[in-house]
Amino acid sequence: MKKIIVPFFCAVLFSTSAVAQKTSTATVKSAASTSQVTPKQVIDNYIAALGGKEKLMAVKSTVIENVISAQGMEIKSTTKKMGNKFKSIQNVMGQEVTQVFDGEKGYLNQMGTKTEFPADKLPELKKSQTIDALGYDAASFQTVNVEKIDSKDYHVLSSDKGKFYFDAATGLLYKAASPQGDAVMKNYMTVDGIKFPELIEAEGGGQKVSIKTTKITLNSGVSDADFN
Repeated sequence: MKKIIVPFFCAVLFSTSAVAQKTSTATVKSAASTSQVTPKQVIDNYIAALGGKEKLMAVKSTVIENVISAQGMEIKSTTKKMGNKFKSIQNVMGQEVTQVFDGEKGYLNQMGTKTEFPADKLPELKKSQTIDALGYDAASFQTVNVEKIDSKDYHVLSSDKGKFYFDAATGLLYKAASPQGDAVMKNYMTVDGIKFPELIEAEGGGQKVSIKTTKITLNSGVSDADFN
């Protein structure tokens, strides 16, 4: 199980576009229609809903503590990010699993086995930012579709990276879609005036994972030395 959960969790955390692709069996979804709203407006509304571009750009580093629940297990995780660099440490069944990206290259260290990140994943990781929302590029999306899920309207952006569902009322990202798996942002928490996902329910590789954020620290406790 460890070999599945850890890489998938990494994808959820560190992809500029959080992963997801389908709703639960209880979700009712209707046919899509084209919206008059532009991709830029959807992304601008999302950034505004999170706290505004000025506040997001002022965040130079984050330390995020999570509890991952999967298959009856709880995994504690701490992730440090600064620009396109990150370090994640997870405690899995008494073993420490570490993932590090220094801005150019990265590796997974699991049970004493160090594996370099695949070369084809590096270009996307290099584009990432401390706050993932700032990495959305309106030019990557052609149109905005409107879909109803449980009687609520969502603006849907689609690209070769996946599909991203934004709540038409709040502007916040509700879920996203890619071949790696599913992720739904169930609710958000506010730290220093900025909203972050507090609970993500993810599914991929035949397993379901719940990711609960317990603490977020901004602009403190991170340095270049963390990413060696």
